Formats: sequence, structure tokens, C-alpha cells
Amino acid sequence: MPVRLRDWKEVYEPFDEEETKRQGARCMDCGIAFCHEGCPLGNLIPEWNDMVFRGDWAEAIERLHATNNFPEFTGRLCPAPCEGSCVLGINQEPVAIERIEYEIAERAWDEGWVSPVRPVEKTGKRVAIVGSGPSGLAAAQQLARAGHVVVVFERAERAGGLLRYGIPEFKMEKSVLDRRLEQLIDEGVEFRCKTAVGLIATPDPHEPGQRDNVGAATAPDAVTISADAVMAEFDALVLAGGSTNPRDLGVPGRELDGVHFAMDYLKPANMVQSHELSEPPIDAKGKHVIIIGGGDTGADCLGTAHRQGAASVTQLEILPQPPEVRLVSNPWPTWPLVMRTASAHEEGGQRLYEISSSEITGEGGQARFLRIHQVHSVTGDDGRTTMEPVPGTERDLPADLILLAMGFTGPERGGVIGELALELDERGNVKADPTWQTSHEGVFVCGDMTRGQSLIVWAIAEGRSAASAVDAFLMGASDLPAPIIPGQLALR
Repeated sequence: MPVRLRDWKEVYEPFDEEETKRQGARCMDCGIAFCHEGCPLGNLIPEWNDMVFRGDWAEAIERLHATNNFPEFTGRLCPAPCEGSCVLGINQEPVAIERIEYEIAERAWDEGWVSPVRPVEKTGKRVAIVGSGPSGLAAAQQLARAGHVVVVFERAERAGGLLRYGIPEFKMEKSVLDRRLEQLIDEGVEFRCKTAVGLIATPDPHEPGQRDNVGAATAPDAVTISADAVMAEFDALVLAGGSTNPRDLGVPGRELDGVHFAMDYLKPANMVQSHELSEPPIDAKGKHVIIIGGGDTGADCLGTAHRQGAASVTQLEILPQPPEVRLVSNPWPTWPLVMRTASAHEEGGQRLYEISSSEITGEGGQARFLRIHQVHSVTGDDGRTTMEPVPGTERDLPADLILLAMGFTGPERGGVIGELALELDERGNVKADPTWQTSHEGVFVCGDMTRGQSLIVWAIAEGRSAASAVDAFLMGASDLPAPIIPGQLALR
């Protein structure tokens, strides 16, 4: 592991071609392919598994691209719900579906099989997309291929959203993103970076879940244009801005220096690797780092802190430690709620479970310790479970740098949402009807902005579906595929 921490390159080892074929051969071509049910994109998994087994790699990428615009992203970043649904998983390890997907995509790029797909004719319609994360990119590519003029507005310095500024290099090198962006540009997609959309006063910072609309996510020299101006220039608007309001920690001492939201830490760390910054404004070198939150964002902070040379790293999770294997109450083909170890966890650090934080203490305005205590779950008469403190378990952890990675509470209420007065659902996300349209005619939404914090595979799937809906709105009908409808996750 010390060798891995010497640089920021991707941590994946080469997967031998014969092993890839062997994994493809393990696929049983089930009569009912539950991997389809597990994959929001509806990937044709048994088909391209068999093609890989037979060595027909060119056909495999065609089948993969039929349902997934960016298999090289999902092959690196998706938690593979398809593998959780693989029939082999009943009594043995499932097929290594995600790794096969990765190998197909990389083989295609190496062989030059990925090329621009341009429309036969233009429609004359113009579509604006706000946000260049996976949902926005998927929608942009689909709509451009349908013949529309597509312009993507991105408030950050460069396009890519969380793919660029949230995902560290060791999980996905940015050259992987850049080559796909070049394809989109060749297909006619225009990117207007450093451009925020929406003129509305900043929300009350004391209101829970609200954040400055021009915070760390926005380039310092970004311009802001009104949503009305965008609507006047385009025939349709697609919002793909993500769920970007971070969940805060309401404890005494939160105001001390050294306490930061995860994305405020990850973005500049990524910008240093892309030579956009010379050094990170938040640096873990030589510090005792505490990460509050046990999810993927927390793991990204963990791997980043290792590479910056942290003295120690501890990741806290309020929930109990998951079991090593499925429980009887969690049978196949439901998503396996089991212990998961990311590459960053393999590199070091400590994980503590059933832990809650009560106070941050420091000296001279700088955080130095985090007071924590053990908790346990209690189920009330109404069936709801709460986490109650365990008396006598309080202790202090050294904490020079505390990173808040506790998830997100929804999209920012300022900007385009506020200017267009869009209706929100009960969870605070932008409400969409079955055609992905918001309460404002001609304005559509997809990805985390309407679903809430979720997976990259859902973002791509929703971007594709929203593109189909926009195409139908503009042309009366659409031949673009629409893999899912809003709220389908609840039906699964």
C-alpha cells in the first residue's frame, strides 16, 4: 500500500484478458436476467458477457453503448447493483460485471472504436443544459445526436461536475473524462464554463440545508446570467445541477478553523492534480484527520488525506458495522447490505461505527479535538429507529482537520430554482412529472437534482430519459431510448 500512496494514479491493476473471458463465461444467460433489474440503465449484460467470452470485443462495445453513454465512468465508479442481483450470487461470487464493462470500454478506446456520432440532419431546435455532471452529459449527448443544438452551462472552471472535482484521480484519472468530453464537442455540444444560471438572492444561511449559490463549487471569475435570458435563447432548458447542499454538523465548535465540508476539501485537491492550483488551501499533511460520514465521499476524503501525508485518519459512521455476508432479512436479489471496503480503506486509517459527535474543541480558534460517544439503535412503538447515546462512552479524538461527509440535503434553493420559482417535492428536490418536466413549462430536470443524492448509474439513466422527454416535447415524438421514469426507484 505505501507504493500506491506515492502518486495519484488510478489504483486498478490490469485484468488479464483470459480472466475477463472466464468471467464472461460464468454468466448463465439466465431466462430472467436479474442483473437487468439491478441496473437502472438496463444494460444488456448477458449479451456483452457472451461477446467478451467469444472475443467479439467490437460488438460488445456496440451493445454496451446502446444503453450506456459512458461505460468507462460506470466501470470505475458504479457500486455495481447488477452484481448484487446476479443469479450466481445466490451461493457464490457473482460475475465480475463491472470489471468486464471496464475492460470493454478501455479496449474500445485503445482500438479506436469510439468515434463521434453526428446527426444526419439538424432540427433547428436549441436546448440549454445546466450542469455538466453525468446526468447533464448524458442528456447533452443524446440530444445532440437527435439533431438539436445543445449548450451546457457549467459554473465551475471546467466541465465534468463531480466527475472532475469530486472524484479523486486515484479513482478516475481526468484524462478518462477529457477524452469523452472531446467526443461530445466533436458531436456538436458546446460547453460554456464559468457561467452560473439564475439571478436570485442568496438563501438565508441560517435556514437548514441552505448554502450560498456561489460557494466553492463556482469558479471565482464566473459570470451569472438569468434563467429568463437562457429561456429566451433556447427552446428547452434541462436542469442537471445535482444535489449540492451538504448536510452540516450542528455541534458546539463547528465554527472553528479546520472544519470543512467534504467538497470544499476535495475540489481544490483535485485542482492541484490538474495543475489549476499550485497547492491545496486545505491540506491534511501532518494532521490528525477526522472524516464524519462512512459513504463514498468519506472514502474519497480518506484516500486524498493519505496522499497528502496525514498523521492519522479516522472515519466515523453513526450506523452499525454491516455484516460480512447477507443476513436472512436481506436475501438475494435485494441490494446486499454487507461490509464494503473501498480502495482507500485498504490503504490505512481507522473506521469507527455507531459513533456520534457532540462537540469540537480547540485553541486559538483552531480545532484540536472532536468529542464523540457511542450510540445504539432503539426502535420506538411507532416502528421508527433512532440512535441513542450510550452513557459513559464519551471520549476525545485528536482532530486538526474535520471533514463533513454526511451526505447532501438536496439542490441549492437559490439560482435557477429560485428565479423560476420551481415547485419542490416533500424532500426538497425539484419536482418532476412523468415527462421529466418541472412546474415551469419547457424546463426539465434530471439526476440528483430531482432524485436526491444517488448513484452515477442513476444519473446517466435519468439524463438519457430526460433527453427523450425533451426531444418529444420539441418534436412531438422521440426515437431516443427512455430507460426509466421519475420515481421508478421506489418501484424497484
